[in-house]
Parts: sequence; structure tokens; C-alpha cells
Amino acid sequence: MAKVKKAYFCRECGYEAPKWMGRCPSCGEWNTFTEEIISKSATASAAVVASAPQAPPQRVSEIQRSTHQRLDLCNSEVNRVLGGGLVPGSLVLLGGEPGIGKSTLSLQLALTAHSLRTLYVSGEESAEQIGMRAERLGIANEECYIYSETLLENILLQIQQYQPDVVVIDSIQTIYTETIDSSAGSVSQIRECAASLLKYAKTTGTSIFIIGHITKDGTIAGPKILEHIVDVVLQFEGDGNNVYRILRGIKNRFGATFEIGVFEMLDSGLRAVDNPSEILLSHYEEPLSGIAVGASVDGVRPYLIEVQALVSNAAYGTPQRNATGYDQRRMSMLLAVLEKRVGLKMFQKDVFLNFAGGFKIADAGLDLAIVAAVISSYYDRPIADGVCCAGEIGLSGEVRPAPRTEQRVSEAARLGFRRIIVSGFLRKGVKLPTGIDVVYINNIGELPRALFCEEL
Repeated sequence: MAKVKKAYFCRECGYEAPKWMGRCPSCGEWNTFTEEIISKSATASAAVVASAPQAPPQRVSEIQRSTHQRLDLCNSEVNRVLGGGLVPGSLVLLGGEPGIGKSTLSLQLALTAHSLRTLYVSGEESAEQIGMRAERLGIANEECYIYSETLLENILLQIQQYQPDVVVIDSIQTIYTETIDSSAGSVSQIRECAASLLKYAKTTGTSIFIIGHITKDGTIAGPKILEHIVDVVLQFEGDGNNVYRILRGIKNRFGATFEIGVFEMLDSGLRAVDNPSEILLSHYEEPLSGIAVGASVDGVRPYLIEVQALVSNAAYGTPQRNATGYDQRRMSMLLAVLEKRVGLKMFQKDVFLNFAGGFKIADAGLDLAIVAAVISSYYDRPIADGVCCAGEIGLSGEVRPAPRTEQRVSEAARLGFRRIIVSGFLRKGVKLPTGIDVVYINNIGELPRALFCEEL
């Protein structure tokens, strides 16, 4: 009889310990360790190793290249994030907050891929519920099959029978295998189920999407090894109160991770947004103070976004610093540079910062636009029409070139902006696109004149 092995796993990060611990030494959370029984026959493991085929080492030049082409999912945004389509035999992990639209996106991909045979496996919803969602999406596909099951052995049996091109598992936390004596969603179950799905995907060439839950910190729940096992990790971001969602690549073995996909949540499902600038720019009947437009780049995709700032007198001794969708510490740094290098008395002011669309921004090239919005609100003076900014600000007040400035300038010119303010260090060696007036400044002391003067 096989010896029963017991271990304790952290529910937050998957850290394994031989005994119970009050605080996890890996993530620092308290009371997250749970006991799991792991029973595995040593003789069975030895038999698997003995029966495994022995492949000799090969030279790199002798390895045969795969001739498989990427699968078209009939969704331009998802194809872009994946690097041009879905690679056959890949394992893709999709994570996101509850209610953000993971199941809707997965079912929509399974229904719109008319040239592919798909199997949608759900462990959280019944077939009737999925049918109601498919009816709401209004997409018909005779090659899409729905299967409600949580036992991994039954799922693999159905996959072998139907032989689909794409399989969707919703979600990995609800799937369990009989080889492990622990409940579904435990660390050992998630690890073993993901490893079994990966092995099947690689041996048969079937592409598998698995949906994963996230923790309260926004990271994917389960052991960290889950992200190491899969080929691609996608994060579905957005605010549940807003209609826009962002699909961001965190890991991709078959392409780059700097691409993003933008979607709009509608009653009929998720609509791909080919031009993100159209949803991130607002049109006002009259100019307003505290509003600036920044040219941003996420990966290789440029877009313009509206920055909103409100500067008011501090009602209490300590001024407030609130930022929505932006790093509050970096905002405090920019305000300190304004006070030191420009002479604005920011220590007496409350400052509130917001980005249009509820997006979360981490682009340092928007520093100049943020400072421009703060200056406009500080003086209560609107910025000249058709002006946008792209630049990074240092602690000494210098304006540094933003990454991919050429793409930012081209996007601003395409959308009809008359002037863009960039770093003066770009005068030499960089040829910027034509069709828009480029204003060069070396420090933020030159920014007010470039913002408020119609002609320079």
C-alpha cells in the first residue's frame, strides 16, 4: 500500500511546508495554510519512468521546424495579443476579476471561430446557462460543443472522442482529478490538472484555454507554478463600472508581451475596439481647465488619452493626493518637481488625478501630460486647442524623450492635433513625422508658454 504523504500549502501563493505555519514566509499572509493529502504509488511512478520513450539529444540545426500555422480566432484584438493567432498545441491561461467578462470572452471566441471545432467545458455553470449566454451573444456555430463536467478524466475522455481544435476550461479551480485525495481548487489539484492538460495539448496539438481565478491582490490564484506551466498568460483588466476592458499579455512563449487588446462590453458581448483613442478622448463644447491630452504607447500600439487633474486649496493641514489609475508615489514626485523647479505652491493644494475610460496607466511618457493638466488646473486656464504632450520628467525638471516618440507623434497627427510638445533632446538624430507642429522643450519651466500660447 502506498504511503500517504501530507503537506501544507498556502492558498495565496502555493508555498509548500511540511508543517502548519501561522504566517506564510513567501507572501506574508496569515492563516492561509491548509493540509492536503498526497498519495502516490512509488511503483507506479517507477513504471511511468521506465515506459517513457527515450529520445536521444539532437543538434539545434537538426531539429525539424514545425510547419503549423497559427489559428485565426476571428478576433483581431485577441489575435494581436497572442502574437498573430493561436499556436496549435499551446496552453493559454486567462485571468481576471469576477464579472470582468472572462467567460463571455471565452465563449465568444469558441462561437466566432467558425473554421475551428471547439469544446467549451464548464465546471461552474450548467449547459442551460451557457446556452442562454450564447443566445444573448447572438452567434451561431454548429461546431461548438458545450460540456459541463469537473472530473479531469471525463474531460480528457470527451476531448479524445470529439477531437476539437480548441478547448476552453472554465475554470481550472473547479477541475479535479481522482489521483489526488484533495478537494478541487487546492494547490496540488491545480498543479496536477494543469500539468495533465499541458501534456495532452503538446502530444495531440490541441490548443487549450484555461480560465483562472485571481486573489485579492490581483494575481492569479493557485501555485505560482501554474503560470510557469502554461505557454501564455493573459490578464483581463478593467473596472466593472466601466464598459471598457483591456486584454494584456503577461507571458507569451510564442511572441511578445507588449501588445494589448481593447474591448467594449455591450449587451451582445465584447466588441473589439480597433482605435482606442476614440474612447479615451472626450469632446467638450467649450475649453475646460485641468484637462490635457497625452500621447501614450502600450507596447507598439500608440493611442491618445485624456488626463484630468483638479487642484484646489487644502481644507486641512495635510493636502490630499489621490490618483485613479496611476501610481500615487510617482504623482507625488511630479508635484514635488513642480514645486521645486517651477515655483508652484503645491504644499497648500489638494490634487486629484484621473484618466479617461478608467484605464490604469504606467507609461512614464505621460509625465508631461500629467504636469500639463496640473498646471492648467492650478492657474484655472484651459490649454490651447489641439495640443498634446509626450515626454518623461526627471527630478531636476528636465524633459526626457518618451519611448517610441515617433509612433506617438504619428498618432497625434492622424487624429488631427495641431501641436505636440516633446523633449528637446530629440532635435538631433531623430526624424519625427510631418503634418503636425512639434514643440521642443528642455525643462518643465518652458511648459506653460508652450501650453497657453497659440503661436510660438
